[in-house]
Amino acid sequence: MSATRLPGTPRLLRALNDRAALELLLEQGPLTRARIGELTGLSKVTASQLVERLEERGLVTRVGEQAGGRGPNAQLYAVRPGSAYVVGVDVGPERVVAACADITGAVVGRVEQSTRDTDDPVGVVHNAVVQAASSAGAHLSSVRRIVLGTPGLVDPGTGDITFAFNLPRWHRGLLAALRDDLDTPVVFENDVNLAAVAEAQSGAAQGLSDFVLVWVGAGVGLAIVLGGRLHHGSSGAAGEIGYLPVPGATIPRDVSRRAKPAFQQLAGADAIRVLAREHGYPDGVAADAVRAAIADGTAGGPMLDEVARRLALGVASTCVVLDPPLVVLAGEVGQAGGAALAERVQHEVAAITLVRPRVVPTGLTEEPILRGALRTALDAVRDEVFGSTVG
Repeated sequence: MSATRLPGTPRLLRALNDRAALELLLEQGPLTRARIGELTGLSKVTASQLVERLEERGLVTRVGEQAGGRGPNAQLYAVRPGSAYVVGVDVGPERVVAACADITGAVVGRVEQSTRDTDDPVGVVHNAVVQAASSAGAHLSSVRRIVLGTPGLVDPGTGDITFAFNLPRWHRGLLAALRDDLDTPVVFENDVNLAAVAEAQSGAAQGLSDFVLVWVGAGVGLAIVLGGRLHHGSSGAAGEIGYLPVPGATIPRDVSRRAKPAFQQLAGADAIRVLAREHGYPDGVAADAVRAAIADGTAGGPMLDEVARRLALGVASTCVVLDPPLVVLAGEVGQAGGAALAERVQHEVAAITLVRPRVVPTGLTEEPILRGALRTALDAVRDEVFGSTVG
């Protein structure tokens, strides 16, 4: 960035240097003042002033010493974990999981609760957030942001939930109620979108700015990442591929009546359980049936082929419009199918369309929605905290 393009150049440069140093401490810390200077290209005097400034603001702290040659040992500095906290929440029809992370990204508190016996979404979220923060030893006032992953649509304009098929008690107005109750910034995000955030951070989509993630579980959903950013659409409905009008399924005419949409009928967990029964596999849990077919080797091929054929209808419809280089299969079924299912979907998509995306299974095995919620919250809070270091 050219220093002549914005007013207040010395202040701007200090802010940029402070941010660079804090990012380095997160990625490579603990570091000495001299090492911070080397990595940022700052002089020793400027690096020392920078560290003193960040220490005064409570953002960095001394964590030890580094023995050197002659003279006293050099002090080691790191980002102070307790300078800010975030909470990520994964809300489902039967349970809510909340985790609290400090500003370094370390998860320091976690709680899981059932949602079966309550019709009070504000109370459910309140209890989960407070208990997650408490288990982390963090006061609620030090929690700078809460990100909740939920199924359904989130209005890009208001941030409120407009439709959640599996959470009928979640409705417009809930966001304001939660913000008032918790007195903390609260953000809703679609759960599949958050899984894509986690996949880009540490899963199969690392290093890619364009990809789609297809979630196959109880529901079927899609996350679209273009230019490194989630694409929500004008109403927040981008990625609701369960509603694709595909052949082989009844197309509901009134979605407000909660009729199961067409592609969901064909490729969701209920449909896979029916397939499992037809092919002689246990039909209790769709993911278990897919694993059983894979374990059955060649004999399980016909069932996997049919699952792939159905999924390919949704994947192909997406890819001929967006033409992404990568498709990640996630969710319980996508994860269970692994490479065996992903390769079949890739082959089928190439057979019925002009596009040939690489199709791979998720690279994450545990709580991708929760991980995405924490990453989203951390990115925002670091921007706030690290971007306001100069008074």
